[in-house]
Amino acid sequence: MLPVRGGDGRKLTVWGIRTTWSTVGDGEFFCPDCGGDRNYRRRTGRRRFTVLGVPLLPRGQAGPVVECQGCRERFGTEVLDHLTTTRFSTLLRDAVHTVTLAVLAAGGTASRSALEAAVGAVRSAGFQDCTEEQLESLVDGLAAEEGRLGLYDGPDCYGAALSIELHEALEPLAPHLAGPGRESILLQGARVALADGPYIPAEREVLATVGAALRIDADEVARLLSAVRAP
Repeated sequence: MLPVRGGDGRKLTVWGIRTTWSTVGDGEFFCPDCGGDRNYRRRTGRRRFTVLGVPLLPRGQAGPVVECQGCRERFGTEVLDHLTTTRFSTLLRDAVHTVTLAVLAAGGTASRSALEAAVGAVRSAGFQDCTEEQLESLVDGLAAEEGRLGLYDGPDCYGAALSIELHEALEPLAPHLAGPGRESILLQGARVALADGPYIPAEREVLATVGAALRIDADEVARLLSAVRAP
């Protein structure tokens, strides 16, 4: 913009570039400036050369940008890669539930101490109404489905489908967790496995899959599993 002063001393803009914004979408995101979940508008702009406020010549496109409906600040679209608080909480809760269920499926539900440890982990993650009976029923359901449990390399190996479910539950969450957060999920599963005694091969296999899906190095997984203590 090129400002000049008018006869009354006020600044007048002779020429400059003005951007006209259009909304092309909306949704919810985590606003870095607000520090919480907010609604946003996805916007694109058209730049025009103006003289005395009158748009004359096009000067290309602007954006796209993400505009917070709360603070009105604009961000690059990469801000949408950050999980909302609600989405993060849901992924974390489901991840703990899936890991706990997989460990129980590998080790069996005959041990009351293992079931108690599993219920404690799932409730802490957000499923407050979880019961031992519910977890037993889910594990029985997994065992009844061909390809889910113990149907491949021997009685101590869990099914390929359950491995896929672990990756599907954990891989979207892993980039958004710091190292201690990823380790915490692994260790919760380890404590469930140890609640009824030392690890069995199937439990170690499940926990190794958990570590891989969480992007924890295999040697670090082995160290963590050796260091953890039973509840």
